[in-house]
Amino acid sequence: MSRNLLAEGLSDAVGFVGGALLGFWAGRLLGWNIFAAGYGIDSIGGILLVGLGGGLGLQLARRWQAAQAAQPKSDDGTDDNSAKDQ
Repeated sequence: MSRNLLAEGLSDAVGFVGGALLGFWAGRLLGWNIFAAGYGIDSIGGILLVGLGGGLGLQLARRWQAAQAAQPKSDDGTDDNSAKDQ
């Protein structure tokens, strides 16, 4: 069971940060500022969206990794599906 741990870690990081950024910008569109002074409703709502976005992005990245791992590979390292398309 050989895994490319660097690619897995980078994929997790991109998924998490991308999801967190989407959550941040969704909060900004709703007028919620996670950097507001104190912990008002707007600030907590923004923090919640960032956390949910990061978690969902990480889960999407891991599902993508699982889908990539499930694809059969040929001897030359390319997907076997590419030969079927031609």
